[in-house]
Amino acid sequence: MELQSLLDTVPAPLEPLDVSMLDGFLCGVLLQPRRVAEATWLVHVTDADGRALPTDFDATRLHALVRRRHAELDAAIQARRWFDPWVFELEGSEEGSPSEAVYGWVAGFATAMEFFPQLVALDAQKLREPLALLYRHLDADDLEDADDLIEEIESLEPPADLTEAVEELVRATLLLADVSRPLPATPRRG
Repeated sequence: MELQSLLDTVPAPLEPLDVSMLDGFLCGVLLQPRRVAEATWLVHVTDADGRALPTDFDATRLHALVRRRHAELDAAIQARRWFDPWVFELEGSEEGSPSEAVYGWVAGFATAMEFFPQLVALDAQKLREPLALLYRHLDADDLEDADDLIEEIESLEPPADLTEAVEELVRATLLLADVSRPLPATPRRG
């Protein structure tokens, strides 16, 4: 994948997201109740902490591909349409759990929530189920002050396979969009 190859060229000590984390991160950015300025979120793509790229690093193509994926996800979320999350089966791990395979995507989403917490400040009751569907793939010790969420996570059956885990990523994303980016009400015909 060209985008991953370009991310791999980002020089140390910067720590770019990988494509799976990037995908979850972009969904987290897009689910904010108010649009996050591109200049604010784009720096986290090439360094999770948002450190600036060296001035001699040409990120033109990298940024173009990121913007394209951002637009694809934005259109899918806005239309409440299925999208294919960038989640990859772990190499050489046939017995790997679905959570291991989707971990990067969810970690990217969690990174977006760390830097852009407006979504998680919305109605906790409405966010509980979709956040539990996502955060159940993280270590419970990483979920600080989230007793209600942990309780919800513990009530869920684990995904049977990777396909189910991926479907739940999309479902959770679209449920979160219903809270943070509600569709306009359609007038009733009477």
